[in-house]
Amino acid sequence: MTLELVTIPCLKDNYAYLLHDAALDETTLIDAPEAGPILAALKARGWHLDQILLTHHHWDHIDGVGEIVEATSAAILGAAADAHRLPPLTRALVEADQVKIGSDTAYVIDVPGHTVGHIAFYLPATGLCFTADSLMAAGCGRLFEGTPQQMFDSLAKLQQLPPSTLICSGHEYTAANLAFAISVDPENPALQARIRAVNRARSGNHPTVPVALSEELATNPFLRAQDPYIRQQLGMADATDAQVFTKLRALKDNF
Repeated sequence: MTLELVTIPCLKDNYAYLLHDAALDETTLIDAPEAGPILAALKARGWHLDQILLTHHHWDHIDGVGEIVEATSAAILGAAADAHRLPPLTRALVEADQVKIGSDTAYVIDVPGHTVGHIAFYLPATGLCFTADSLMAAGCGRLFEGTPQQMFDSLAKLQQLPPSTLICSGHEYTAANLAFAISVDPENPALQARIRAVNRARSGNHPTVPVALSEELATNPFLRAQDPYIRQQLGMADATDAQVFTKLRALKDNF
């Protein structure tokens, strides 16, 4: 990994991420739920913040931007589609745009569903993808603005990334997501093992993110709509994958 990754707990259950290139002495922040923990992490490491990448407009991902920019003069990058409800952008982004992060390059992926302007950032050389509230650890974001088909299509993009990619999502929702996952996929040994591992991590107050995409593919029901056992559990053997996903999302909303 060419970049150092720091996972920063914020608010009640949010995460922000710092990426630092020591050779170039450059630092990037992904999302800014609150300023205090992020500025403290920068100060503790003696890092100067160069830019902030925003995944979507929800307050718990942008509320710290103003204070952080005042302290660091960092540039702000976010989705062009959401520019009207994000902090003033230095650069507006669309799908397939490239953003330099130290010596690596992040590619912008349009991932609507949770919101209609949600984007993700994929760094192939470093093997990281910042998915915020689209693909989440063992789950996916609630559909506040988008449709089930939009989220299904967004997740289909993300699950085509290399399985070794580390998925950096926006919240510590993993235990709750796994509780739902086991309800629709109770015989999955990989899922059972993941629940045990997450329980151990949380008992020590350790983050459960990032997580390898390969683990998501094996245990996240929202990436497994094609699985015959899950389809049997739902009584949807002949449904399309998108229909199964839609049913899973509705069940999770009421879980």
